[in-house]
Amino acid sequence: MRQTTCAVLIADVVGSRVRKNLRHSLAHTLARASRKHLQEKLVLLPYAVTAGDEFQTIAFRPSAIPRILLDLRALFHPLSLRVGIGIGGVPGSIRPPVNRLTGEAFQSARTAIDRVKGGNLFKFETLTAVTSPDPAFDEAVNLLYGLNDTLVRKVTPKQWETIRAILQYPALERSARHLRLDISTVSRNLKRGYYWQQSETVKVAEKLFSRAFC
Repeated sequence: MRQTTCAVLIADVVGSRVRKNLRHSLAHTLARASRKHLQEKLVLLPYAVTAGDEFQTIAFRPSAIPRILLDLRALFHPLSLRVGIGIGGVPGSIRPPVNRLTGEAFQSARTAIDRVKGGNLFKFETLTAVTSPDPAFDEAVNLLYGLNDTLVRKVTPKQWETIRAILQYPALERSARHLRLDISTVSRNLKRGYYWQQSETVKVAEKLFSRAFC
C-alpha cells in the first residue's frame, strides 16, 4: 500500500483536570484553529479531538510544523499544551476524520507526546517533542524546542495577547491599532514575551524540517 511521509501532531492540555468548561473552550479554539490553518495551508485536515482533552491533525508538509506550534500556543493561551510530533508514513488516502487514520507517523507522534509527559527528554521540563526516522534530526530539533519551551513557560497573558496580535497583523503599527496601545508598548511586550526568540526558532526549525523531509 502506498504511504505518504507526513508530520502528525498530537496535543493535550496541561492540567486539564482542574479546568472548568474545558470541553467547550477546546472545541471553540480548535474550530478557530482549523479554519485558520486550513486557509493558510498549514494542515491537511481539521483538528479532531481523540479523547478527553487530546487532539490531533496532519501538517500540510513537515516544514509547516514550526508555524503551527507557535500559532497553537498563542491561540490556546491561557491553556498550556503538551505537543508530540511524529514523522513517518501514513498508508492509503488522507481524508477526514484524522482520528481514524493510522500509520508510522501516528505511532511516532504518540511516542513523542509520551516522552513529554514522562519528562525524560532532558533534565529540564519540556512541552514539545519530535520523533522521526532520523535520530540526528530528532536530537537537534528537540534541543531547539527544549530551549524554546523554557522561554515559552515565562510568557505572561498580556505578552501572549500581543503575540497573537503580531501573528495576525505582522506590523507593529497595525498590531498597536488593534490592541489600542502605543507602538513602544507593543514592542516592549514582544521583547519581554520572547517573541523574537520564538520567531527565530520557527525560522531555524523550518529549515531543519525542510532539509530532513523535503
